[in-house]
Amino acid sequence: MSEVVVVVAAVIVAEGGRVLAAQRAAPVALAGGWEFPGGKVDPGEDEVQALIRECREELGVEIAVGARVGGDWPLSKGYVLRVWLASIASGTPEPREHLALRWLAPGEYFDVEWLGADLPIMKTVESLIPPD
Repeated sequence: MSEVVVVVAAVIVAEGGRVLAAQRAAPVALAGGWEFPGGKVDPGEDEVQALIRECREELGVEIAVGARVGGDWPLSKGYVLRVWLASIASGTPEPREHLALRWLAPGEYFDVEWLGADLPIMKTVESLIPPD
């Protein structure tokens, strides 16, 4: 049996329940779709370390990692997505590896075209964010 590749993602939540969405630049099949920032866990790296590293590389921010969201979210064959709530500890997000970033306020969570893997996560997260 082949080993599963773990991909991690951060649902970054800010004041007022705003959630950060990132627009994919690549690959072509996913470009233009919206996702939560993150990436693959490197060999020898734990999942939370990978999440912190990915947000530093992709967004230029340091994050504080919170609770895990759900279990394993299925991706393409051989890949699984693991998701955490997070907040920005320092820095201002910038799209270093994405086409754009967008803060979505409650009521705007579904105003972007989420990628297939991220849409059910946003639906779950919506129920976790307390209304103001």
